[in-house]
Amino acid sequence: MNAKLLEILVCPLCKGPLKYDRERQELICGADRLAYPIRDGIPIMWVDQARSLETVPEEAR
Repeated sequence: MNAKLLEILVCPLCKGPLKYDRERQELICGADRLAYPIRDGIPIMWVDQARSLETVPEEAR
């Protein structure tokens, strides 16, 4: 994940910052408790494609 891109990407729901989970290839929004997938290097920033953080390991939060 490009560091510059990560700096400008925000959660599409709350507009808050995202944390990059390199191992799971996801961008995580702690405020909304959602994980957005990264597929083939492209962040999928649709709320309906995100999954609940309830299924994300604690260490990735």
